[in-house]
Amino acid sequence: MVEEQIAHPRDGRDAITDSRVLQAMLAVPRHAFVPPAMREHGYADSPLPIGHGQTISQPYIVALMTQHLQLFPDGKVLEIGSGSGYQAAVLAHLTPNVCTIEIVEDLARMAEQNLKDEGYSNVRVRCGDGYRGWPEHAPFDAIIVTCAPEQLPQPLWDQLKPGGRIVIPVGGVDRIQRLVVVSKTPDGQRRTRTITEVRFVPMTGRGRQ
Repeated sequence: MVEEQIAHPRDGRDAITDSRVLQAMLAVPRHAFVPPAMREHGYADSPLPIGHGQTISQPYIVALMTQHLQLFPDGKVLEIGSGSGYQAAVLAHLTPNVCTIEIVEDLARMAEQNLKDEGYSNVRVRCGDGYRGWPEHAPFDAIIVTCAPEQLPQPLWDQLKPGGRIVIPVGGVDRIQRLVVVSKTPDGQRRTRTITEVRFVPMTGRGRQ
C-alpha cells in the first residue's frame, strides 16, 4: 500500500515524500480500523464504508492531508471526524498530542475502542459537534478535517494558533470540493491554498447550516 499507492504512485498523483508520514502509514494496520466484513479490502486504494453513511478515507488522501499539516513532534493537533480512528492513529505516530471529535456516538465509541486495542492510549476521543472544535484543549498547532463543510468553520479558525494550519475539504456534497490548506500568519491573517479536488462526506451538525 505505502510503496505503490503513496510513496511511488503510478497514476499521476504527487508522491508523498515526508519520511515521518510514510513511516506512520507503514506503522498503522489499516485493516484493524475497518469493519470485519471489509478487512480483506483493508489496504485497497479506495475509501471504505464504516457504517452510518461514513467512510475511512483512501490511504493516499490520509497521507496527503497528514503531510500538508507539517506537524512537528510535540505539536498539538485536532481532528474533526474520527470515523473509525485510523487518521488519529496515523497522527499519533507524529505527536503525542492528538485530539479527535466524532459526532456519531457509535463511531466515537468504535474509534476509541479501535485506538485502545491498537495501543494508542494517548489519543483523546470526544463525541460532539466538530464544527465547534474543542475549546478546552485549544489552541492547536494544526487541525485536520475529514468531512466537508460549505466553508471553514469560524470556531476552528479561532482555535488555531498563529503560524498554524488547517487541512480541510470545502464545498457542498453535490459540487466539486477543494482540499485546501488554510494557514494563519503570525499576525492572524488567513492564507488559503488549494491542493486538489476531492470528494468527502458532508460535515453534519452546525456544519450543515
